[in-house]
Amino acid sequence: MHDHAPSTGIRGAGNRRLLAISLTITSTVMVVQVIGAILSGSLALLADAAHMFTDASALVIALIASAVAARPADDRRTFGYQRAEVLGALINAVILGVLAITVGVEGVQRLINPGEAEVQGGLMLIIAVAGAVANAVSMWLLSAAQKKSINVRGAYLEVMGDLIGSVGVIIAAIVILATGWVRADAIASLFIAAMILPRVFTLLREVISVLAESAPKGTDIPDIRTHILGYPGVRAVHDVHVWQLTRGAPVFTAHVVVDPDVLSDGGSARMLADLQGCLSQHFDVEHSTFQLEPDGHAEHDDVVHR
Repeated sequence: MHDHAPSTGIRGAGNRRLLAISLTITSTVMVVQVIGAILSGSLALLADAAHMFTDASALVIALIASAVAARPADDRRTFGYQRAEVLGALINAVILGVLAITVGVEGVQRLINPGEAEVQGGLMLIIAVAGAVANAVSMWLLSAAQKKSINVRGAYLEVMGDLIGSVGVIIAAIVILATGWVRADAIASLFIAAMILPRVFTLLREVISVLAESAPKGTDIPDIRTHILGYPGVRAVHDVHVWQLTRGAPVFTAHVVVDPDVLSDGGSARMLADLQGCLSQHFDVEHSTFQLEPDGHAEHDDVVHR
């Protein structure tokens, strides 16, 4: 006996709304940056615009993945489609990696050979400041949801990178305005590429952790075991497994050895409710499955399956 999988419909709808707002902001700033890069001759601004374009594509992927993840479970996918969020995050990470390499190569080429083109620092500065403000708004919108959704977290990290990139472009524009040193534009481009790579590794590490069905970060399995053993009538706990379908959706299973009178007196339903309530309230685990066993049953299993 166990409780049902957590309903993500409301949360998913809210996430999609936030992603759609962030997509609108990102796309608008991207167009402005492309126009500004052409008019000002700034490679850094163009690199930031390319970053915005990649983020807009990633947000589209995130929206699609979030919609797919909201589909109900069926006979073939009994846990539903929440893993679609993880696959969407994986695609985002690959896109970010390609972007970092492209921007890095272009930045090195411009640093070595800046060319004769002049960079208009004033226009570059205005557009970079507008981009920074827009990215700050997007981060604020996604800040709460990214703590519970790996998909939204991917979008959040990308917007964070955009904000840092915009700050780098602002600094480069100020340097160009103050000194006329146009190589600051190329350095800002390399800075953007360098800031992307750590985000790629962070997101990939989390995706791999979910797909490898590792215990969620911060989950203290010995503490959970101690809580379960503290219930009257519980003698032992074994075959404990904890993993997550996606960020914020942990799953728990365990075999619990109980006193025979718990099963004979009809107390199994009450114990199941208590154990599931414990995991939900104390460890934020909404989906838990317990198999109650009489004392000696585990030894019998060992003989049968040896």
